[in-house]
Amino acid sequence: MKSSISLSVKIPDKPPNPKKYDSVKKKEHFSKYLLNKEFYNLVQKINDKYLYWDEIKYQDIPKDIDLEIFWFAIKFIRKLKSKKIQINKQEKFEFGYTILDRIQKKLHEFDLNLAGPLNDKSILPKDEREKSLKINSSMEEAIASSILEGALTTRKDAKEMLRKGKDPKTIHEQMVLNNYETMKYVLNLKDTTLTPDIILTMHKKMTNGTLDNQKYEGRFRDSNEFKLMDGMTGEIGYTPPDFKLIPDLINEYCKFANHESDENFIHPIIKACILHFFMGYIHPFIDGNGRTARSLFYWYVLSKGYWLFQYISISRKIKDSPAQYARAYLHTEKDENDLTYFINYHIKIIDEALCDLQSYMEKQSTEKEQIMRLIQLKGYELNTRQMEVIKRFNRHPNESITINEIQTMFDVVYETARSDLIDLVEKGFLEKGIIGKKKLVFVKSDKFDKIMKEKSN
Repeated sequence: MKSSISLSVKIPDKPPNPKKYDSVKKKEHFSKYLLNKEFYNLVQKINDKYLYWDEIKYQDIPKDIDLEIFWFAIKFIRKLKSKKIQINKQEKFEFGYTILDRIQKKLHEFDLNLAGPLNDKSILPKDEREKSLKINSSMEEAIASSILEGALTTRKDAKEMLRKGKDPKTIHEQMVLNNYETMKYVLNLKDTTLTPDIILTMHKKMTNGTLDNQKYEGRFRDSNEFKLMDGMTGEIGYTPPDFKLIPDLINEYCKFANHESDENFIHPIIKACILHFFMGYIHPFIDGNGRTARSLFYWYVLSKGYWLFQYISISRKIKDSPAQYARAYLHTEKDENDLTYFINYHIKIIDEALCDLQSYMEKQSTEKEQIMRLIQLKGYELNTRQMEVIKRFNRHPNESITINEIQTMFDVVYETARSDLIDLVEKGFLEKGIIGKKKLVFVKSDKFDKIMKEKSN
């Protein structure tokens, strides 16, 4: 069992507690400072960025302003705008969050781009490539989420394993395969009400064959040994709730996820971010909490009609900034359970992932048009799947491809995949090859470059 996780990020200092601030001094200072326009504008500037306590010391603050008083003023304004959430009657499980103006703007953009019907203005193609992109994105999410949690593999090797349907050779490859199978499971859950059993099933799929003790697959932890620690100092950064509370907390978690209220409306993407955080905060499992949390994020946004999330990988972006991800958790927990830190980070990640998808589709569309012009000049009749195969060999001439790989890439039956490749052989683009004693593969033919060059000229 993992009794602790060492973080590469420094544990942040805990902010001063406003509740311990003398009420008389508080009134004196606030009457002096908050009525001062310059001071108030400075507080607003800090709150627009939503900086943490140990970040304000690097701001341009007049020397005559006491930092603690300044922080209390910041917190006072934040709490005026904060919405409350409670997943348990204990004070420890009361949270708050504020939706900043810039986050409101991003939510509007997400509503326009990540939900609604697939129409002619969509950035996605309405053909076989759409299906291929969904599968590819699930692979990317599975790989990045696993690497983020310590899987020692490369994106290239992991993707080849998934595409070619190879059996995992290491526990790290098993993690990737588990994540991929769990993502496929999640995609089919979008119309399902969340229950503790679904969460346990998700975790069991996620950890199959990768835990030191198999009995903890799909089972809540039964001890309080786990702690988050500073890898350099050994300082404890976070201790999750007592394991005896977990069943009740997970029940409350599911109620929160399933309950909708017009009176206490939470934007679906914000709620998905909160569900992501809560799963990590409760930390119900000995391992696999982060992967389960990110899977539940996907379940929720898909259940609310944000279908385009099937085509983006948030873990791939989180993997690029793991220290910021850890700090978003720690800042929230250290600063009176203020979820705004985690929400702000998560919205930034979603925005970056959406931008990546838009750039990718623009590049793919341009490349496809170029190859289509070349192929059509000679009158070849190729379907979209075959065009994708040609495009792949044009980029990676030394690779090979199998029938099973085409099945996986485009989610088609064996005969369809085989027919596509045999037709490309007959048209001169590919040749058959054998690996080992009997494995059939397809490689670029000697005529491939000639065909492409002739059409280019």
